[in-house]
Amino acid sequence: MSTIAMHVSRRRRFGIFRRVLAALALRRSRQTLAGADDHILRDVGLTRAEAEAEAARPIWDIPAWWRA
Repeated sequence: MSTIAMHVSRRRRFGIFRRVLAALALRRSRQTLAGADDHILRDVGLTRAEAEAEAARPIWDIPAWWRA
């Protein structure tokens, strides 16, 4: 395997690893949001329904700005 191919392969693996870590962090954030008290949700400008809807999104449903 050439040095360039090894470099590209390594970058691809780390890119996938970073995406998985980001998706897991997003999942934890959504779970935390779902468990937040109503006064905390009001502080961040969300209703209980909005928080629950966000928490119910699947792990692969990432914000649109992440894809840009």
